[in-house]
Order: sequence, then structure tokens, then C-alpha cells
Amino acid sequence: MSDLSHHTTDITSHPDVAEMRERYARLVSGRQAAALDGIVLLTGMYAAISPWVVHFHATSPELTVNNLVIGLVLAVIGLGLIRAPERMYQLTWTCAVIGVWLVISPWVVTAGHSASAGLIWNNVWIGAVTLALGLAGTRMAMGAEGGRKSAA
Repeated sequence: MSDLSHHTTDITSHPDVAEMRERYARLVSGRQAAALDGIVLLTGMYAAISPWVVHFHATSPELTVNNLVIGLVLAVIGLGLIRAPERMYQLTWTCAVIGVWLVISPWVVTAGHSASAGLIWNNVWIGAVTLALGLAGTRMAMGAEGGRKSAA
């Protein structure tokens, strides 16, 4: 067995610590990043409760489960962006994918059933907001990456 007792979890001796701190500061220092994180969390929470707000939970149980699960996933992503943005900003593209899914899900999930106009508009609006947030977050993450590469 090898002895790993000399290994510490202290990152201060890491050769890239200054660069990592600078990138993190650049990423989370802007007000736009904080606003984006909160809006992603709120959008996910609304998507999760939207079947009960718009009152389609009784007419479309499949879409109710879909919105609940997708909304909770989006809320967890938003919470992750708030708690650990340096790790989560690389995953903001998933918000864009979730947004596209929310837009098309009334037709995919309720195939064979007619979806009400309120149900469709609800998901289209939530999906459009989520898609825009995902694209904005991805652009911010790419900007942070570009700044890091140009400094090298």
C-alpha cells in the first residue's frame, strides 16, 4: 500500500491558483451573473408549480409530471449557479436545452391528446425564458473562457 498521508487538500500550493481566483472573480463579480443565477432558480421553481398555477394538472397528468421534474432540475441548476458558479457555469448550456424541451413538450408529451391553449402558451413562455437564460449564461461562460485564454 502506498502512503498518501503527505497529500494535503490545501489548494494554495496549486500552480494555477492565481489564475483560477482571477477567473472566478471575473465570472461572478458582475451583477449580470448574480441576476442570471436568481432568474434561473425562479424560472425552475415556476416551471415546477406551473401545472397548479395554470390548472392543467388534472387534464394532463403526463405534462404535469414533465413540468414538475424539469422545473425541479432547472431549480437545482439555478441553485448550483448560486452556490458554486465557478463549477456550474460550464453547464449553463443545459438551460438552453431544457428551454427547447419545454417549448416542444406539450406536443411531444401529450401526443394523441389535445393540449389546451393555456397549457401550450405556459410552456412556450417558460421555455423561451429558459432558452434565453441558457444562451446568456453560455455566452458569459464563453466570455470568461476567452478572457482566460487571451491572458495566457
